[in-house]
Amino acid sequence: MEGCRAVRRLFTLFVVLVVLLGGAAAWWLNQSLAVNADTVDLSVEPGTSVRAIAQAVNDAGVQVNPSLLYWWFRLSGDARQIKAGSYEIERGTSPRRLLLKLVRGDEALRAVTLVEGWNFTQVRAVLSKAEQLKPDTKGMAADLIMATLGKPGVHPEGRFFPDTYTYAKGSSDLAVLQRAMRAMDNRLAAAWRQRLPDTPLKTPEQALILASIVEKETGRASERPMIAGVFANRLRIGMMLQTDPTVIYGMGEAFDGNLRRRDLLTDTPWNTYTRAGLPPTPIAMPGKSALLAAVQAAPTKALYFVARGDGSSQFSANLEEHNRAVNKYQRGQ
Repeated sequence: MEGCRAVRRLFTLFVVLVVLLGGAAAWWLNQSLAVNADTVDLSVEPGTSVRAIAQAVNDAGVQVNPSLLYWWFRLSGDARQIKAGSYEIERGTSPRRLLLKLVRGDEALRAVTLVEGWNFTQVRAVLSKAEQLKPDTKGMAADLIMATLGKPGVHPEGRFFPDTYTYAKGSSDLAVLQRAMRAMDNRLAAAWRQRLPDTPLKTPEQALILASIVEKETGRASERPMIAGVFANRLRIGMMLQTDPTVIYGMGEAFDGNLRRRDLLTDTPWNTYTRAGLPPTPIAMPGKSALLAAVQAAPTKALYFVARGDGSSQFSANLEEHNRAVNKYQRGQ
């Protein structure tokens, strides 16, 4: 009898200990981990062992016993699901939430926006200032960048789609450029499949060039098909495009904000006042609406347009009408 009672007491004590340990574990798993700052950075490289990850959490500035964290990862059954990446651990994060973050791959993301109408110089400038983005292209010539991206010999202008791109902390600017380049390839291909049968454009490359001009000529999406229609008409009859943005692009850093008559007469490969047809490359990054406008130009008899001064344009079918519009909207007559 005494032996049975002793066994029952030991069993009861064991159950109590298990309950207490389970309760303590449940309490610990949901308690906020102490961190040395509002957020600390954790980098998990591919192939890192679970024990090393637990140690890395501690080394990053989280006040936690690495062995205890390691056993939580292991006993959870999710240790093998932890994903490599760059993470932020905020104040208030519990061991349970920490593991969930690592398993989901909820990396600390940043974002950079490439704006419609920007040129490649502007793209490089904004990437160089992007937070936590590795400037791997710093000092690289444009042709080397394009070769690294898998397009040797291709001019970089207009090859990147304007959009907002997220990236993990510590990512390379080359990775962002790669995504933007693929996005433009896809958008251009999609637009080209929707081209009108009577378009004067012969290749997707020509569509990209015209779209970049349309992008720079107007900020009004509703006017872009008409702008494209004017240029399409001029291409059909072999008329000079005579578009100022191409001249400005060809001037490069020499452009001081004022376009003068002598600039229109100074020949460059991009001067559409001195050279017929499309320029040799795009002059900026066109957005989706400009790409579609280029391949779906509005049916119009217009050969000219002039800015009204309110962001819109006046379109004319002949030079006489155009001169009257110029006098009215540009010369105040």
